[in-house]
Amino acid sequence: MKESTYQTPCGIIHYWSSILSLDTTTLVFLPGLTADHRLFDKQVAYFDGKYNIIVWDAPAHAFSWPFRFDFDLFDKAKWLNGILEKEEIIKPIIIGQSMGGYVGQAYAQLYPDRLAGFISIDSAPLQRNYVTAVEIWLLKRMEPVYAHYPWKLLLKSGTKGVATSNYGRNLMKEMMLVYDGDQHRYAQIAGHGFRILAEAMEKDLPYEIKCPSLLICGIKDHAGSCIRYNREWHRKTKIPLKWIEGAGHNSNTDKPEMINSLLEEFFSNIL
Repeated sequence: MKESTYQTPCGIIHYWSSILSLDTTTLVFLPGLTADHRLFDKQVAYFDGKYNIIVWDAPAHAFSWPFRFDFDLFDKAKWLNGILEKEEIIKPIIIGQSMGGYVGQAYAQLYPDRLAGFISIDSAPLQRNYVTAVEIWLLKRMEPVYAHYPWKLLLKSGTKGVATSNYGRNLMKEMMLVYDGDQHRYAQIAGHGFRILAEAMEKDLPYEIKCPSLLICGIKDHAGSCIRYNREWHRKTKIPLKWIEGAGHNSNTDKPEMINSLLEEFFSNIL
C-alpha cells in the first residue's frame, strides 16, 4: 500500500492506496470514530491484488494530524471525493464502519450517481426520523464525557465495548494508544465526531442510497442503539441486512473471514 496525502483547508489527510488499474473496481474503506486505517487490515490483506483499494486515517485521526476541528460531515465527504478525483477513481464501492458509514451516506447525498455500491458495517442511518430528540441532544454533548473519564477506564471500556475477539480488542487498544498522553485530543475527536453527526441528522436530508447496498451488523453490537437502528433501516428501505453471529461493533475485526465472504459475494453480484 502506498501512503499519500491530500491537502484540505483544515489540515492534511493521510491515506493508503493500492491501484491496479483505472479499469479495476475500487474499494474505499472508511474506519469508524477514533479508529484508523488499521481497522481494515484483514480486509485489505484479503482483497489486495483483486481490486483497487483506498483506506484513510479520517481527518484529525492518527496520521491525519494536526487538523482544525472546524469541518462537518459533508466536508469529509467532499475531501473523500477530492482524493478519488486525485486518484482518477470513478464509481467506487464505499465500505464504511460506524462513522465511516455515515461519511458514505453523506457522500451518497452529495454525489448520488458516483457510487457503484455501499456497504454499512455496524453503522446506522443518517435520516432524522430514526433518532430521538434526546439522542441528538446527547450526541452534541459527548466531549466533556471523554475528557473527564479516567483514561485507563476509557481504554478498557473502549476496547472491550467494541469487539468480542482478542484480535479486535487488541487492535482497538493499539489504535486508542495513539492518543495515550493526549486525552484532550481523543476527547476532541470523539466529541466533534458525534456533534457533526447530530448536525447532519438535523439537516433532515433524504440520504437516499441509490446504488446496490448491504447492511452488516454484529449480533453483540452494543454501541448505542446500533442493532435497533439496523433493524429499522432494513425494514424501511428493504436494503439486505446480514447479522454477524458473535461479533461486536467492529464486526470486521471480530469475524473477518465472514465479513470478507459477504463482501466478496456482494461484489460478485453487482459487478
